[in-house]
Amino acid sequence: MGFLDRINHTIDINHSLVCVGLDPLPERFPSEVRGKPNAVFEFNKNIIDATADLVCAYKPQIAHYHALEAENQLSLTIEYIQKNYPEIPVILDAKRGDIGSTAEQYAKEAFERYGADAVTVNPYMGVDTIKPFTQYADKGVILLCRTSNAGAAAIQNLLVGKRYLYEVIAEKAVTEWNAHNNILLVVGATNPEELKHIRYLTGDTTLLVPGLGAQGGNVEATVTNGLNSQKKGMIVNSSRGITYASENSDFKKAARQATIKLRGQINQYR
Repeated sequence: MGFLDRINHTIDINHSLVCVGLDPLPERFPSEVRGKPNAVFEFNKNIIDATADLVCAYKPQIAHYHALEAENQLSLTIEYIQKNYPEIPVILDAKRGDIGSTAEQYAKEAFERYGADAVTVNPYMGVDTIKPFTQYADKGVILLCRTSNAGAAAIQNLLVGKRYLYEVIAEKAVTEWNAHNNILLVVGATNPEELKHIRYLTGDTTLLVPGLGAQGGNVEATVTNGLNSQKKGMIVNSSRGITYASENSDFKKAARQATIKLRGQINQYR
């Protein structure tokens, strides 16, 4: 199956739109994990085991691993998911974007070195930086569109003619760049009206939606404005709100309970 088929399958079997971000911060690990060899992988493994029946995807953020020189533990994490929970796709959050020849290497990094099922990509340099990723037709390519960070509007809401830049990206993504039907968009939960507008512009396109939990997005507004016609079309990410729901010995139970809570809140409005 292609990435979108896999996501939709996992949404169905786990009744969940929740994606858990695996962003290691060793200073926040519980003491029994912090001192272990491969502590990052051990922490991730515990979170994965505690939540695997409740999610539609996992999303490791690559900078957290590079900063710790823990690329091998990123590989171990992805391999662990693929071996033990093969139905759950892995999104590598890398936000890559460069000229075509360099983008080819970033695509190889994501899909061949790490074996990720999807990767986030910055479309700012145009279609030639996107094509090397979309050529992997069974993989997902998730383009930054209208992100959840506080400063995003300063660039993404610039006018291009009579349209905002994020509108141009959304329309080009679905009408010009999506030859292999494997493009998704990052659209934050922090501005529900813009989320609603992007849903209108892009039809049933699947959206990766960060911004709930620690960033304060509203669940009801996010879900009602973001669902597609099949009551899917959203991968709702939470990172710190789940993985660091507790920093004590009950961290696995706390992560599971936080995931159950978020899944229930989302499903209430589906």
